[in-house]
Amino acid sequence: MKFGTVGTGWITEAFIDAARETKGLTLAAVYSRQTDKAETFAEKHNADFVFTNIKEMAAAEELDAVYIASPNTLHFDHVLTFLEHKKHVICEKPIFSNLKEWEKAHVTASKNNVFLFEAMRNLHSPNFKSLQEGLKQIGQVRSMVLPFVQYSSRYDKYLAGEEPNIFTTKFSGGALVDLGVYPLSLSVGLFGKPDTAAYFPVKLESGVDGSGTLILKYPEFTGTILCSKIAQSSNHCEIHGEKGTLFFENPGNMYTPSVVINGTEEEIRLEADDHPNNMVYEAEEFARIIESGDIDAYEWLKQISYDVLEVTEKVRKENGIIFDSEKE
Repeated sequence: MKFGTVGTGWITEAFIDAARETKGLTLAAVYSRQTDKAETFAEKHNADFVFTNIKEMAAAEELDAVYIASPNTLHFDHVLTFLEHKKHVICEKPIFSNLKEWEKAHVTASKNNVFLFEAMRNLHSPNFKSLQEGLKQIGQVRSMVLPFVQYSSRYDKYLAGEEPNIFTTKFSGGALVDLGVYPLSLSVGLFGKPDTAAYFPVKLESGVDGSGTLILKYPEFTGTILCSKIAQSSNHCEIHGEKGTLFFENPGNMYTPSVVINGTEEEIRLEADDHPNNMVYEAEEFARIIESGDIDAYEWLKQISYDVLEVTEKVRKENGIIFDSEKE
């Protein structure tokens, strides 16, 4: 299956590298608004076709699918254009700014008989299955702390008076939608959508959240998600059960998962994968679902995408974080 890319940042390069390790995806084309940038990127990654016009790329018969990693606020228009031309779409998280966009895009995908995926790489990692096995060992879950606190060098630019995309409402930015979606998608994948959610952000003058604490209420426990692009932490993720605790690093990678049973100091290492680019697993799964038409797997991912966006949109708006695309 031949695919193209929209976006020339590091995340696009990581997906291209991941796709090279799969049997079902072959890079055929790249897009950038700037011709020289597109040509340089295509040459670097051995892509045969270069586009500087999205509609021309979407209409290209040489492409079956596209990976989109443009700025957040452009996702909707880009996704819709490719779906309308009957191309399968893999869009980086956060897939859209709100549910209104999500619903219209999925109606369009269904109408054109193509798949639309949100690239939540953690859900496809073998370590996600290890966490599921670890949950069986720790008993009834009673609390959870999932931090993703990672200082961004772009915050230095923001402090210097610049407007990096991730720190502006113009480009649908903020810590919750950039980093918080990783632990949130992990929580929804493991436990389902929470009954209630409340967010306590640290708002910047630009109108977005530089960091924040998201509280998720489930019937039997409460989970805490910490997300920040203006601070740094090396704390592990922890899920606390009545029989023990499940530990792992980073909600995006879930490296070194282990269980410690209450009353002991023994660390039970779970089966783990330490692939340096775990996007390879989502690339493999997206290709498999498209080729096999696995609707059950697709609907599971689709529901998680919806639930995550429903939570982030709700708590964001409750705190007055309104993206420019949502303003009258």
